Amino acid sequence: MNYRNVSTYTLMEPKDSKSFRHIYFTCFLVLYILILFVNTWVSVVIVLERELHKPMYIFLCNLCVNDLYGAAGFYPKFLHDLILDSYLIPSFMCALQAFVIYSSAMCEYCTLAVMAYDRHVAICRPLDYHSKMNKFLCSLLLLFCWTAPFTTMFFAVFLSNRLPLCKNHIDKLYCDNWSMVKLSCESTSSNDMYGLVIISLYLVLVILIIVSYIKLIIACKASLECRRKFWQTCVPHVLSLINFTVSTIFDTTYNRYGSSDVQMNLRYFLALEIIIVPPLFNPLVYGLKLKEVRKRILKLCFSCIQRKW
Repeated sequence: MNYRNVSTYTLMEPKDSKSFRHIYFTCFLVLYILILFVNTWVSVVIVLERELHKPMYIFLCNLCVNDLYGAAGFYPKFLHDLILDSYLIPSFMCALQAFVIYSSAMCEYCTLAVMAYDRHVAICRPLDYHSKMNKFLCSLLLLFCWTAPFTTMFFAVFLSNRLPLCKNHIDKLYCDNWSMVKLSCESTSSNDMYGLVIISLYLVLVILIIVSYIKLIIACKASLECRRKFWQTCVPHVLSLINFTVSTIFDTTYNRYGSSDVQMNLRYFLALEIIIVPPLFNPLVYGLKLKEVRKRILKLCFSCIQRKW
């Protein structure tokens, strides 16, 4: 077998990049600025407004910070590639990019699970809410949201980096762990097993979230106040969960079973949906749906306009 010490990977070039790279650059720059703006704005509002220093809003802030972290793993590198019209990435940067993007995806699921637990306690056991969701437990839950994904992805990247490679082309606009594994000349059974275990664990997490919301819906049948609270605070969580789960299914399907026979536009969509939609969708749906967040955002906007004038 032709083993190679790969120090640089080549990435997929966007379609007609020679002709349209400046248009691509403008579109993705606007997208990145929007992601930075809406997520930073929601986070700043939550940090500045003392009335929003509650578990639900703290976890929402964590979701927005995570979206900023994940976007930083893709957009700066891709914009750099478009400017130079060069789609190369050093191996250590490729490993880092895969780590950032997918640890962010895992952190998203962990945060959505924590938010589901928070809503479950708030609606099903309101008298115990303040004693259960205290500062210590909130800190532990936030720690879990970051340490579990970081640890998981560290070992995933470690296992893939030890493999000898025969090729160096990644058929995607950014690096991901499974694409690096597929370039190996040797058996990848340990990587396959580890990947399936991690996918299974996060699938269990999604099932637990769904079960939690089913229990919430059943609990809310008996009370108009519970139904109102569910509609105001839980619907954004459900929408975010559906949106992100669809994005993850697209991405996992593309990584594991993607083929060069698949139409190019569909391949781009499958690869980029997880990068583009959740970071824009989350702050917008929460900012518009959660009354307290929406009210504070508008208040901050008006105060900034008044100072300007």
